[in-house]
Amino acid sequence: MKIHALGEGSFSVDSTKKFVPFNPLTDNSQDRKGSLFIHVQPFLLQTENDLILMDAGLGFKNPNGELMLYDNIRKAGFEPKEVTLVLMSHLHNDHTGGLVTEQHGKTEPAFPDAEHVIQRGEWETAFSGKSTSYQEPRFEILQRSANINLVEGSGTLKNGISYELTGGHCQYHQVFKIISEGKTYFFGGDVLPEPEQLIRKFAAKYDFDGRKAMELREEFGKQAAAEDWICLFYHAKNLAIGKVTAENGFSVKSYED
Repeated sequence: MKIHALGEGSFSVDSTKKFVPFNPLTDNSQDRKGSLFIHVQPFLLQTENDLILMDAGLGFKNPNGELMLYDNIRKAGFEPKEVTLVLMSHLHNDHTGGLVTEQHGKTEPAFPDAEHVIQRGEWETAFSGKSTSYQEPRFEILQRSANINLVEGSGTLKNGISYELTGGHCQYHQVFKIISEGKTYFFGGDVLPEPEQLIRKFAAKYDFDGRKAMELREEFGKQAAAEDWICLFYHAKNLAIGKVTAENGFSVKSYED
């Protein structure tokens, strides 16, 4: 059982919702006033039966024109074609760019043989045209030739893998728990995107329901501490994989498999 953080980098994003690479060591945040600064990192989890990708990043490419996501999967010791499950917390731009790739002048699914697990309501929202957070052409490509499993509500995908419809960040956001070899891995997507959001209690304006998202962070933080979960933080700046304690407030310590 191995877990790998597939860091894609740091970015600034402003009201246009365009993600621009940002190097904290050389770039000045004051030059990008009004922007949020985030880190993006999907996760790769190897279980006895599956190689699981959790969310798919922005889809940025390396100097050779290949998806950074592919490059990072190979650095972890695997080939992209070995991915059997793609678990999507939601379908916003910064989580779905790596779902498609350009090959020989044609855009196609990046993981054509993998099962893509998506909430049905989120899939329908992505095609509604109501938000620029969704890139509909990507989903049209997936719809034509990818293996899509549209789930509804909360349930069990297969032995040891469960999903829970949470809402909060967006209306049909979901989280995942994966139990393998006696350990519980929790992927909270953008409901629990970084350790700092456990420590600071606030309702974010960028969430669909900021108060609910805040309450969910508190709830999941308590469960993580009580049940010794290994938490995967998609937008963490420094600590991507950690364990939570809840004595005199939350704290998170780094975890290594």
